[in-house]
Amino acid sequence: MIIESSAPPRVDLAGGTIDIWPLYLFHPGATTVNFALSLHARCRIETRDDGRIVLESRDRKVAFETELSAIEDLAQEEQLELISKLVHFFKPTTGFHLTANSAAPAGAGLGGSSALAIACIGALNRLVGNRYDERKFVMIAANVESTVIRVPAGFQDYYPPLYGSVSCIHFRADGIEREALEVDTAELEKRIAICYTGEPRLSGINNWEIYKRHIDGDPELFELFEGIRDSARNVREALIANDWDRVSETMRNAYPTRKRLAPNITTPQMDQLVEKALANGAEAAKVCGAGGGGCIAFLCTPGRRQDVESALAVETGVEVLDWKVATEGLVVTES
Repeated sequence: MIIESSAPPRVDLAGGTIDIWPLYLFHPGATTVNFALSLHARCRIETRDDGRIVLESRDRKVAFETELSAIEDLAQEEQLELISKLVHFFKPTTGFHLTANSAAPAGAGLGGSSALAIACIGALNRLVGNRYDERKFVMIAANVESTVIRVPAGFQDYYPPLYGSVSCIHFRADGIEREALEVDTAELEKRIAICYTGEPRLSGINNWEIYKRHIDGDPELFELFEGIRDSARNVREALIANDWDRVSETMRNAYPTRKRLAPNITTPQMDQLVEKALANGAEAAKVCGAGGGGCIAFLCTPGRRQDVESALAVETGVEVLDWKVATEGLVVTES
């Protein structure tokens, strides 16, 4: 039997960091706005009849194997730790070869590991006979990934891989709800340029410092989180209204708030890239994920995306991403 799955990562337009439990509970109306990106994470499982488990990452060029009888040891395995822990969670009863691959650059701030988690969960769940309803996938992914990064995981990253397209994620005391936003995706593609700085980042470290300050009751941080909440609300309303001027204004106003929240969210190289993009047709910038490296998304003046991308492409080590909005989320097939 061969099982194949794919899931897209995301670009977060507004509301990041407020999606970490329990921070959003202190800010009623907390939301995040993001869209799924066509740089899919993929998982392929081929069953074996020799009682062995082979785990392989194509993009990381790492592979190892073990006996099915030693599956409990995968809970402590540090090679391909996320995949190992997911296999340990599902505990298949047949041997198999799992191959994973992610098209998103490592440490890009695009939620690539979360997309990979959803892709692997979809495939492993099929392997064990659809043990869990798809509605459980987000919680499984967040809980397992938290044991890998060893800090609380935000929840927004799991919804684009599961559902695709453009989303507003609402965080409430009675649970988390995804709202599908009816947005002109063609216009979104025309207006957004995304570059990878070549500098990977560790989102867990950045978010953990903010998390601790919030739990400790830092009043300045509370005020900044209120601003993050309001920015996400404004971006949601503007996208629904197809009001790109308001999207641009909100993103510009949110950028200094993010810098105050985490001064190391940008590196000197990232600051230079933002300045260059703004000088060549960009209206606003959004550092993807927790920053400190990774990707930057730019909202461009109509007709200027190519100008922005051309200006960024000449920078050493910078990669301009070729992407589309992924309108479909998790896909699992079996043959």
